[in-house]
Amino acid sequence: MNSKIISTGILRAIAIIIGVALLGYFLLMIQSVLVYIIIAAIIALIARPIILFLRRKLKFPNTIAVISTMVVFLMLLVGIIGMFIPLVIEQGENLSLLQTDKLQTDVQNIIIEINDYFKQKNINILSELKSADLFSSLESIPNVLNSIIGTLGSFSVGLFSVLFISFFFMKDSRMLKSAILVVIPKGTEKRFSSSLEKINDLLSRYFIGLVIQITILFILYTIILLIFGISNAVVIAFLCALLNIIPYVGPLISAFLMMILSMTSNLGQDFQSEILPTTIYVMIGFILAQLVDNFASQPIIFSKTTKSHPLEIFLIIIIGGLLMGPLGMIIAVPSYTVIKVILKEFISDNKIVSSLTKDI
Repeated sequence: MNSKIISTGILRAIAIIIGVALLGYFLLMIQSVLVYIIIAAIIALIARPIILFLRRKLKFPNTIAVISTMVVFLMLLVGIIGMFIPLVIEQGENLSLLQTDKLQTDVQNIIIEINDYFKQKNINILSELKSADLFSSLESIPNVLNSIIGTLGSFSVGLFSVLFISFFFMKDSRMLKSAILVVIPKGTEKRFSSSLEKINDLLSRYFIGLVIQITILFILYTIILLIFGISNAVVIAFLCALLNIIPYVGPLISAFLMMILSMTSNLGQDFQSEILPTTIYVMIGFILAQLVDNFASQPIIFSKTTKSHPLEIFLIIIIGGLLMGPLGMIIAVPSYTVIKVILKEFISDNKIVSSLTKDI
């Protein structure tokens, strides 16, 4: 091996490193666009069965089927936003500068009542809260709200971008497939094409299953909150159900949120006879709903949609969480599904791969 070959190899390696670094920098700069594309792709996957139903069963032209599906999605979005408007207005009034003193008084009263209750049990676990400066930052809440309002412009741009990209993904489902096939090695197009069809089908089933899971939890939470007369029950139920997108961590956050909102919805009432029992009953109902989700709906839905054993899903979610935190837990199952399909297509003779992908 002469010096010319060595120098050529070094230059090629340097060029590859620089190219990868530039590509990474470019992707970092357009990360918002990548997020729009990913969200649009997920929406297109969820919409896929609806479009196929309209085209095959009702004989809609492709463009009309796509437009009809987008209208349905937009109506759902408008309905969800409309559902949150009363809660936002109410909380905006409570958190405005004019209401800061009232908010501080209400929260202090709850803390005092909780402290008195535990003192009767000879448990003074809240003694340090009195000396804690919990309200020094309340004056900054309106500024935070103003910042949130300031981001609405960016949200509008993002929403339009997602809708625009989603429309073309739905209208021309082969667009993304063609773009991927352009960059793959020659001779593997047929295998990749077959893999992409299976991936589209499984991911579409997975995201629809996720919607079904959230819907079931939403119904259960709504029933529980309505039974105990919690204000804004539908909105609270929707928020808590939506948090279940994050496996295992989401339910803990939603439990805390439901407990706090259940307590604050009864402000002004006696803590020991009204607030505490109602909150306990609501949390018991929450636990029962989670048991239904964890041991019935979730295993059945995800094992059917991803064609994976519940133990596989559990382990993959835990591994995703250890590697990338909450984001890893969210993308673990769809990423695992994609990897399984590709492995089955290219190395199906492997014993381990064959065992894991036998149902695909």
